Amino acid sequence: MSESTTERPQDRIATGVPGLDTVLHGGFLRRGVYMLQGRPGAGKTILTNQVCFHHASQGGRVLYATLLAETHERLLFNLEPLTFFETSRIPSQVSYLSAFQTLEQGGLKALVEVLRREARARQATLLVVDGLVTVEESAQTKRDFKKFIHELQIHANLVGCTILLLTSSGEEPVGPEHTMVDGVLELTDNRLGRRAERELEVKKFRGSNYLRGGHAFQITRDGIVVYPRIEALLQDPSREDPCKKNRVSTGIAHLDEMLQRGLPCASTSVLFGPTGAGKTTFGLHFLNESSKSEPGLLFGFYETPPRLLLKADALGLDLAKKHKQGLVDILWYPPTERILDALGNKLLAAVRERGVKRLFIDGVDGFRQSAAHPERISHFLAALNNELRVLGVTTLYTSELQEMYSRDVILPISGISSLVENIFFLRFVEMRAQLHRMLSVVKMRDSDYDSSLREYRITSRGIQLSDTFQDAESVLSGNAKALSPPKRKGLLKKRSR
Repeated sequence: MSESTTERPQDRIATGVPGLDTVLHGGFLRRGVYMLQGRPGAGKTILTNQVCFHHASQGGRVLYATLLAETHERLLFNLEPLTFFETSRIPSQVSYLSAFQTLEQGGLKALVEVLRREARARQATLLVVDGLVTVEESAQTKRDFKKFIHELQIHANLVGCTILLLTSSGEEPVGPEHTMVDGVLELTDNRLGRRAERELEVKKFRGSNYLRGGHAFQITRDGIVVYPRIEALLQDPSREDPCKKNRVSTGIAHLDEMLQRGLPCASTSVLFGPTGAGKTTFGLHFLNESSKSEPGLLFGFYETPPRLLLKADALGLDLAKKHKQGLVDILWYPPTERILDALGNKLLAAVRERGVKRLFIDGVDGFRQSAAHPERISHFLAALNNELRVLGVTTLYTSELQEMYSRDVILPISGISSLVENIFFLRFVEMRAQLHRMLSVVKMRDSDYDSSLREYRITSRGIQLSDTFQDAESVLSGNAKALSPPKRKGLLKKRSR
């Protein structure tokens, strides 16, 4: 790969495939010859036709030549349900040519001549050869095959035409054609246990930088959508870190007091706790402070938006009203067969579009469950968190602990403590044959905080804190022991704002 610092937007042909132009830093270079390879069913034909019809919509002209592939009638029949397919552009802007008979009767030389002639006649600015493997099989020597590609390169340079060559993935890791073309894109469909995930990788791309590694993609009704890998896309944050000193309220007055007036602005926090501890409830309080100056977003995996709004109403929070006013949005993606990078890209798109400043991600474990390669998750979160910080977003994650009562705490995501500034623990504690909920602040980076262990109760007026464990020991073990007869102390009421 070589980097170009002089390339201009007009030197590119945009693919129009969501995410792919981002991977290619703008699209294919004009006059370039590119190979798209993959096994049957990988998505090569859909991807290429999507590029063709987008190019036509931008005023370009396309010649699509097939070699021993499916008939044109069958090809168009399969493309018709896709929204990018426009019959009105055929044949004025997108022409289909069957060149197999020419190859059979006249060989590679005749094929080159007919491609040149037909491309000139149609004033094609994009030429597609679908079935390069047939050309290779027809070549008497590897030299003849390389000469065929060289002749196409000459044509591309002479008339300013970009060429796409479609072929099946060969057994050889590097064939002679790979050394000739300007770029190689490979499409794969990988089996991961019982699930499968499609992936696109740019193997070679002369004259430009690009996002390396594999990028997941889906075939949808609108065609192919590529999701650039978050770690590659956000290797560096998109802007300077604003690093403001102001604080952001948690929505719980006495918790704000413990944190020295709230969470640091544009920081990332994680709330650990077992099931039933009230993690979502804390997040709803945080989100309930959303306003015009601090729009909020709930990005969740487990509870539907209507259930979350009902829960907030039962806590005395006016989240439903703020949701109706557009101050809070709720996005729900149940953790079924999701794509990790699709979730990351959708989250960032929503944050940027809405100008979100308060982000509640209910269940960071949903990201982990969506990862085809779980070892990626810490790198994914590091890149995501860095971008959220520079966007001025104060983020609160929740993460479930498997142990409800245990001295040992095993974090579900390795290394997450180094990825966030603030860590809170919710635990169940037994004391005097009663079950209590306990909150502890474990970490606040670059800030003082109250390290007291506080009981919290979930009431119809929201979360209320008290100092129940002031005269107890072994609280963190889950089995607290009172040091002296307990004093009757009322719950600390939520401060009115």
